[in-house]
Amino acid sequence: MGKRIRVQRRGRGGQNFRASTHKRVAPAKYPSIAPKESFEIELIGVIVDLVHDPGRGSPLSLVEFEDGTVMYSITPESVFVGQEIVYGGKAPADIGNILPLGKMPEGTLVCDLELRPGDGGKMARSSGAYATVVGHTPQGTMIRLPSGRTRYVNDYCLATVGVISASGRIEKPFLKAGEKYHLMKAKGHKYPRTSGRKMVPAVHPYGSSKKSARRTTTTSHGAPPGQKVGLIAARGPGQKKKRAIRG
Repeated sequence: MGKRIRVQRRGRGGQNFRASTHKRVAPAKYPSIAPKESFEIELIGVIVDLVHDPGRGSPLSLVEFEDGTVMYSITPESVFVGQEIVYGGKAPADIGNILPLGKMPEGTLVCDLELRPGDGGKMARSSGAYATVVGHTPQGTMIRLPSGRTRYVNDYCLATVGVISASGRIEKPFLKAGEKYHLMKAKGHKYPRTSGRKMVPAVHPYGSSKKSARRTTTTSHGAPPGQKVGLIAARGPGQKKKRAIRG
């Protein structure tokens, strides 16, 4: 009889698998102002502090606006404490300012952009990430995402001008396994992670040294916890070939 596999132990929510979320500073979201209202305003704020958030590559900016609104946002490159930040559709497209995508000039590099008006920011939020405003159409603003794919986004969606800071973070080697362990622990990931194929058959459905004994990697939503591993309810058996994106 084998032991319980990783997904069973993780689903229980034990101490080894919990993310240390009590150390997080705050969620990075835009102020909750009506999208149509933010399209026509110009709200001035100041970066009060730059703080480290565990589990996040880029620091957070604490911004205080003139009407008393306070927010934490992901910091783009070249901003500093004391810098003036302008929020709204009438703001200039300068680095650090927050504008609706419908007001962005074509070719602007943006980060922390919303996919739906008012969701607080969903895309291009990791270190060194950015999206590009390709053009404005009746369908909305065309955006080239960090993956290279293009899509249309509502003109009322907010975005920050610039590129997310700490772009060179992944260039520094870890050198020691302990440093990687503490990084993954801050993110709530179990490390090191062992592949199921490298285990014995008693402890994982994919475990075996014989290739002929390998099972299919797709499983249904209704599979029991000891079997629900791999590609859950996948439409295909594996990753599709990447195609060149035209545009």
